[in-house]
Amino acid sequence: MTTFTLRRSEAGTAAVSPSRNQTFRTAKGGLINRQRPLDFNFDGVRHSGFEGDTLASALLANGVRLVGRSFKYHRPRGILSAGSEEPNAIVELRTGARREPNTRATVAELYDGLEAQSQNRWPSLKYDALAVNAFAAPVFAAGFYYKTFMWPAAFWEKLYEPMIRRAAGLGRAANAPDPDTYDKAHAFCDVLVIGGGPAGLSAALAAGRSGARVILVDEDHQLGGRLLSERREIDFRSGADWAHEAVAELESMSEVRILSRTTLFGVYDHGAYGAVERVSDHLAVPSAYAPRQRLWRITAKHAVLAAGAIERPHIFGGNDRPGVMLAGAVRAYLNRFGVLPGRRVAIFTSGDDGWRTVADVAAAGGQVVAVIDSRSSVSPNLRREAEAVGARVIAGGYVSGTKGHLALKAIDVVDTYGSSETIACDCLAMANGWNPIVHLDSHLSRRPVWNEAIQAFVPGALPSGMAAVGGSAGRLTLAECLETGAQAGAEAALACGFAAAARDTLKTDPESIAHTPLWRVAKPKGKAFVDFQNDVAASDVELAHREGFRAIEHLKRYTTLGMATDQGKTSNLAGLSIMAELTGQAIPSVGTTVFRPPFTPVAIGAFAGHHRGKEFRATRHVPSHAWCEEQGAVFVETGLWLRPAYFPVAGENDWMQTVNREVNAVRSKVGVCDVTTLGKIDIQGRDALALIERACANPFGTLPVGKARYAVLLREDGFVMDDGTIARMSDTHFVMTASTANAAKVMQHLEFCHQWLWPDLDVQMVSISEQWAQYAVAGPRARDTLRDVIDPGFNIGNEAFPFLACADVTVGGGIPARLFRISFSGELAYELAVPAAYGDAAWRAIMQAGSQYGITAYGSEALSVMRIEKGHAAGAEINGQTTARDIGLGGMLAKKKDYVGRLLKDRPALTDPDRPILAGFRPVDPAQRLRAGARFLAVGASPSLEADEGYMTSVAYSPSLGHWIGIGLIRRGPERHGERVRAYDPVRSADIEVEICSPVFVDPKEEKLRV
Repeated sequence: MTTFTLRRSEAGTAAVSPSRNQTFRTAKGGLINRQRPLDFNFDGVRHSGFEGDTLASALLANGVRLVGRSFKYHRPRGILSAGSEEPNAIVELRTGARREPNTRATVAELYDGLEAQSQNRWPSLKYDALAVNAFAAPVFAAGFYYKTFMWPAAFWEKLYEPMIRRAAGLGRAANAPDPDTYDKAHAFCDVLVIGGGPAGLSAALAAGRSGARVILVDEDHQLGGRLLSERREIDFRSGADWAHEAVAELESMSEVRILSRTTLFGVYDHGAYGAVERVSDHLAVPSAYAPRQRLWRITAKHAVLAAGAIERPHIFGGNDRPGVMLAGAVRAYLNRFGVLPGRRVAIFTSGDDGWRTVADVAAAGGQVVAVIDSRSSVSPNLRREAEAVGARVIAGGYVSGTKGHLALKAIDVVDTYGSSETIACDCLAMANGWNPIVHLDSHLSRRPVWNEAIQAFVPGALPSGMAAVGGSAGRLTLAECLETGAQAGAEAALACGFAAAARDTLKTDPESIAHTPLWRVAKPKGKAFVDFQNDVAASDVELAHREGFRAIEHLKRYTTLGMATDQGKTSNLAGLSIMAELTGQAIPSVGTTVFRPPFTPVAIGAFAGHHRGKEFRATRHVPSHAWCEEQGAVFVETGLWLRPAYFPVAGENDWMQTVNREVNAVRSKVGVCDVTTLGKIDIQGRDALALIERACANPFGTLPVGKARYAVLLREDGFVMDDGTIARMSDTHFVMTASTANAAKVMQHLEFCHQWLWPDLDVQMVSISEQWAQYAVAGPRARDTLRDVIDPGFNIGNEAFPFLACADVTVGGGIPARLFRISFSGELAYELAVPAAYGDAAWRAIMQAGSQYGITAYGSEALSVMRIEKGHAAGAEINGQTTARDIGLGGMLAKKKDYVGRLLKDRPALTDPDRPILAGFRPVDPAQRLRAGARFLAVGASPSLEADEGYMTSVAYSPSLGHWIGIGLIRRGPERHGERVRAYDPVRSADIEVEICSPVFVDPKEEKLRV
C-alpha cells in the first residue's frame, strides 16, 4: 500500500509561488506537494498542477470552471463536489486504447502527462451546438420519450431512432482492445472497516490494538476523510496530523491491511464484500506486471461501516451554473488542495455547518461577499465572525437564481421581507445539511429509516455483523465520529474473541451541526435542478405528480431521477422532499428507492480480471499433454480442455488418413485415448443411492458393488440433460461420469437436487474431474496391455472382471487406481483412472506395455468415428431438444420409481409417433460423402418445411466399412429401416440418396466388447 502522507504543516513550509497559470492557487497551505509540479491537458489545452491534486482541483487552480455539458439540455456544468458523489465533472481520461469515459474529475488523481477530454458536447465545450436543446425544454420534460416521436410512424427508423442514438450516451469507449491487465484477489479478516475518515480510523485502531485481523478500505489515496478538508483539532493538533499519526500506527501493525484507492462497492450475503482497488489509475501506464485495477472479494466476520455522509445542495433557479458548489467541497479545495474556487464567494446555508466556510475562505485570501442563511434566527457569534471579514449577513433569505452563461457572475437573493437584489460573485457555496451514506448497508434489501433530528435517512436494520458509525450512522460531529468508531471497532474485535484494548479519550474543538433544511426555494428564477447529471428539474417532479407517477419507484423511472452514473447521491432526498410536499406526506412516508451495487461505477474489466481473450476460460491440459506434444499431436478445444484430436505420423497427407489409421489400430490391435476430460463426480454418503435414484431416469437400486451402469439424466421438462456412467465402489460410494461439455452442468444439477429438492439426504459430492487422470485402453489386445501395467494380484480376465465391472486396483507398485470395464468404441476396453499427479507416468507406462502389441495413441476424432460406428448418441444428438425415446434409450427408463423429468417426458408432443427418432444412414452410392446438418426429404419431394422429416446429426468416414456413414433423427426412424430418403444440404450443394438403417454399424451383437 502506498499512501500520500504529506501533512498540512509540512505543505505550508514547502510552499512556493503558484506555477504558471495557476491563478487560483493559494500561496501556501494544502496537502499537495508543491515541489513536484505536474503537467496535464484538458481539451487540448496544457495546464499545470501539483502532486496530490485531483484533476478537479488542478482545473480549479487554473481557473477552469466549465468542465462539461449536461446530458439532456447540454447546459454548461462545473464542479459541484470534491468526492465520488460528483454528478457534473464527468470526463474522458487518456487516449487510444486506454481511453476511459465517465471518470469523475473529483477523484481522478493528477499525474504528469494526464490527458482529459470533456464529454457530451459538439463541436466544443464552449460552443456546443446541442445547447439548443435548452430552448426545447418543454418538449424534453419528464417522460418525453413516451409522448414524442410517435408521428409520422415512417420517420421512426429513418429519422427519430438514428437521431436519438447519435445523441444518446455519455463519453466514448476505446476502439481498441484494453492493453492493461486486471486482477482478482480474496481476503479474509476479523474486522472490515469501510472508510478511512475519523470514524474509520478510530475503529481500525481499536480493533487493530486488540490483535484482530483488520482490513481498512478507503476510496481515497490519502486516509483521513473530512479531516483533510477541514481545519479541525484533535487533542490540540490538527485533524490532518492526527490522521497521519493514526495511519502510521496502523501501518506498523502486522495484522492490519490498509487498502487505499479502494472502493467497497457491494455488500453481499454471509459476510462477503466486493471492492475494487485502483492499483495503477494514478499512473499514465501501469508498472511492469502490475494490474490497472484489482477486484477484491473480502470475507469478514464483522464490519464497521464508516463511509461518512454527503452534503446536500439547495434547489433554486440556475443552481447548476458553473461556480455553484457544495460548501464542503469549497472547504476541501481550500484546505486540502490550496485552491480558491472563487475570488468573491457567497455562502447559501441552512445550518451552522455552512458558516465554517466563512473563516476558511477568508484565511485563504478570498472575499466572502455575503452569507445567506435560510433560517430567520442566526447565532450572534456566527454573525460577528462573518461581519468581521466584511461579509453581509442575510438571515431568513434565500438564493432564487443565478446569472452568467459559462460561469457564475452573480446571484439573485430574496431577503426575509421578500425584497430581491443581485449580488456579484464568482462562487456560491451551498450548505443544506448532510445525508449519511446508507447505500452499502441497504444492499441486502434493507431500507433506511428517517432520523428527524438530522432530517435525513440513517441505517435501519443492518446486515448481520455490521455496525454503522460516524457520519454513516447520522452521528455528524467529529467527537461522535471518534467515539462511535472506537466503540464499534472494540466491540467487533471482542465479538471475534479479542480482548479490547484501552481506548483513548480524544478532545476535539467545539462545533455545531444545528440546521433546518430548505428543500427548495419558493420562487426560483429559471430551472431549479434536482438531478444535475440527468437534467431532472423540480418542475419534472411536479409533472410526474400531476400525471400520477407519485410512487417513488415510478417517479425515479418516469423522470430518470437518480438513474445516472452517480445514482442520485446528491439528488434523491431532494426529489423525495418535493414529492412529499406535493402529496402532503412526510418524507419517510414517501419512502426511498432500492439501493443496489455497485456504489460507484466499476470497470467491466475489473469484474473479468484475467478472464478475457484466450484466458476467458482457463485452458486445461490433459495429463498426457506433454507426451502428446512430443508426438506432434494436433489439439482441439473441447469444453474447457485442450485435447489431442489426432496424432499424424510421417507420410500421412491429411487428418482423415491419420484418423483412419488410428481407428484400424484400435479395431485390430490396441489403442489408448486420454478421456480425463469426461466429468467425474464422487458421490458418497448413507443416502448416495437415494440421490442417484431420484436424479437418474434409469434404475440403480439393483446395481451391485463392483459394477457400473449407463446413466441417463433428464431435465425437469423431460428432455435429456446428459448421459454417462455410474460405478458403485462400495455400498455408500459411487463414481459418476458425465460428458466433457456438460460436466459442470451435471454437477450443478446434482447440487440443486441435493440442496433444494432433497436437503434431508445424507450425501456429499465433489467434482474430481481434475483430480483423476483417466485413460481408455481399447482393442483386442487391451487386456494384455493392462496386465503389464496393473500390479500383480488383480485378475482382469473376462470371468473375474466382466463387462461393466469396476474395482479399486494399484499400479506402479502400490499407487492407488481405479479400473472400469466400459467401452465407448465397441471394442474390448478398460478405463484406468490414477491420481492426476501420476497421469503422465501412467500414460507412458501404458504406451511401453502396449508397444509389443502395436499400441497406437488415438484422439478425439478417432473416438468420434468409433462412437458413430456403434451408434452412440453424443453432444450432437443430446442437444437439449431430444428425449430418451428420441435417441433410442426409451426402453432404459425406470417404470417403478419417480425421478426428475418423469412426468413431463410423457407429454403428448414428446411421445408423438411421428417425432424424429435416432436411426443410421448410409449412402446408396458408397462413393458419396455425407454431411452433418443435411435435412431428410422423401425421394422426389420438393424442399419445404412441410416435407422436412429430420436431419443428419453426425457423420464419419468408416474405415471399418470403407464408406461414409451417419446417424440422425428422422420421423419414425426405427420403423423405416431399408427405406431410402434424400439427405438434402443446399448450403453445401449436396443432395444425396441414403438408406435408413440401424444406427449400429459395427458389431451389432456386441460380441467384441464382452470377450
